[in-house]
Amino acid sequence: MNIVIIEDEIKTAKALAKMILSLQPTAQITATIQSVKTAVAYFSAHASPDLIFMDVQLADGNCFEIFKQTEVRAPVIFCTAFDAYALDAFKANGIDYILKPFSANSLQSAFEKVILLQNFFQVNEQASIQINKLLDPAGKTGFLVFKNNKYSTIQTHDIACFYIRDEITILVTATSEEYGISQSLEELYKVLNPKQFFRINRQYLISYSAVKEVEHYFARKLIVKLNISTFGQLIVGKDKATLFLNWLDDR
Repeated sequence: MNIVIIEDEIKTAKALAKMILSLQPTAQITATIQSVKTAVAYFSAHASPDLIFMDVQLADGNCFEIFKQTEVRAPVIFCTAFDAYALDAFKANGIDYILKPFSANSLQSAFEKVILLQNFFQVNEQASIQINKLLDPAGKTGFLVFKNNKYSTIQTHDIACFYIRDEITILVTATSEEYGISQSLEELYKVLNPKQFFRINRQYLISYSAVKEVEHYFARKLIVKLNISTFGQLIVGKDKATLFLNWLDDR
């Protein structure tokens, strides 16, 4: 889970980061931001994190100015000493509102709410995709790709996986050939047959036919090995592990 902290008090930001990592050891604090201006610049130039912890009063103004000046797509947990902004917070991506001084219990409760919402939307996304595929169970059957000044077509059944590298989506064939394509993993997942492809994490969308073996990993995670070499380990988080194993078994 990639997390951004927006807090103008440096000591408070460090304490919050320490508490977050104690509760979620696999989380990554990708940025700590102190002002509205810096936050706007950050969200305009970077991919959305999974979660944001945000104070209301920042060094150069009210945090709600961020939402007016740029698109913020991630859910937000507001951590503030003021209780007067709760309504505004829940209108601005807020999923929880924690009053300072925050505690491990209040943060744990917030994370439990995040996980609950993730599971809810994940299950409902799967259901929606399955319903849509009733009209077209085969999904997309091929891709037009361009490489070395030539266009060619790749049949979907010859694809091992799609993954993100340097913010570009890469199509990888069963023979390890790679092609850059314009679609995002989210767009691909909507048009592919969900029985054939599974989004195991933010970076990889894999084909059932490419799965070689699956191993248990710590904290109830899974490591997936494909029939081809991959860019780093393919890890399925504990929130998707059961769903992934069910997908493998649903043949």
